[in-house]
Amino acid sequence: MLMKTFRHILLALAVVLTAASCGVSKVKDISITSMGISYIVPTSTRSMDAKLVIGIDNPARSFAVQEITGTVKYNDKPLAHFVTGTLELEGKSTQEYELPCTVTLDDGASLLDVLIIAAKRSLEGLTADIDVQAALKKNGVIRAPYKFRDLNLSQFAQ
Repeated sequence: MLMKTFRHILLALAVVLTAASCGVSKVKDISITSMGISYIVPTSTRSMDAKLVIGIDNPARSFAVQEITGTVKYNDKPLAHFVTGTLELEGKSTQEYELPCTVTLDDGASLLDVLIIAAKRSLEGLTADIDVQAALKKNGVIRAPYKFRDLNLSQFAQ
């Protein structure tokens, strides 16, 4: 049940992260074609590594999402922090991308907190703060930070 809840949280994060990266290009036509989780590996009682698989249709130019970091909160209390690897979006293409992700419980959160949330079988009350570092190559490299606050993860529940 815990792994299923982590899967739901990671799938919701995949949607949020992809939506966040789409804002970087300022092109409204970028869309998610599929999403999933390739694997989840607990690395300790307080962290795990995962790989998200995200299908993206990008009719715009190529750009890179260099790093995505954030915090998942439950009822405004920090629950976990995450960081992803780099995501290079090819221009004018439809592809599946693998996005490595590391999730670590907040110092003020415990595995018991996660189990209690998992028992509810709902993403209600879960929100995320996300920071995206992106770059677009055009006569050099243009870097831009984007911040998204209090994104409601329950809207992405499947």
